[in-house]
Amino acid sequence: MLASAAGVALLAGCSAAPDPAARSSALSSADRARARAARDSAALAERYAQVIAAHPGLADRLRPLRAEVLRHVQAFGGASGASGAASGSASASASSPASASASASVTPSASGAVPSSASGPASASGSASASASAGASSVPEDPKAALKGLATAERNLADRRAEALLDLPGESARLMASVAAAGAVHAYLLTEGGK
Repeated sequence: MLASAAGVALLAGCSAAPDPAARSSALSSADRARARAARDSAALAERYAQVIAAHPGLADRLRPLRAEVLRHVQAFGGASGASGAASGSASASASSPASASASASVTPSASGAVPSSASGPASASGSASASASAGASSVPEDPKAALKGLATAERNLADRRAEALLDLPGESARLMASVAAAGAVHAYLLTEGGK
């Protein structure tokens, strides 16, 4: 009788455990969000490299921000193949396959807004080939406009990350929140910080 009661309690305890499929789905969702965030950060680092290449006078100001964006790529589990990229060379992160796949998601339109197709968290792949092929020619000739474009890209990405973190579990949400906050600070430094 005691063995039967213990067996029933054991079965009840097993059935109350989280569904492995649900746990797997949550993990894969978090993994996808982290991979997307790594691609977005890689694309943003590439954009910094393009501005540095087009406006060498901004390099001292932009290199530390770009180096931090590259650390975000690593924090999200992205390839760290751009280890020498913190120096600011435009070609270092261009070799990263992830950087070309997400550049549309951080490239603002002429009005300064991210296209509506890039506003959702699943939009990292967007029409990246168009902006990736544009290369440094998409960098405005005016340094202030180039800084404004970077600030807009940082702000838009930070906003999307803040929205995406609501759907993430524990540690992934904390990482996403931290990087979103860093992006907001970068946006400030690119606009108000230089005044």
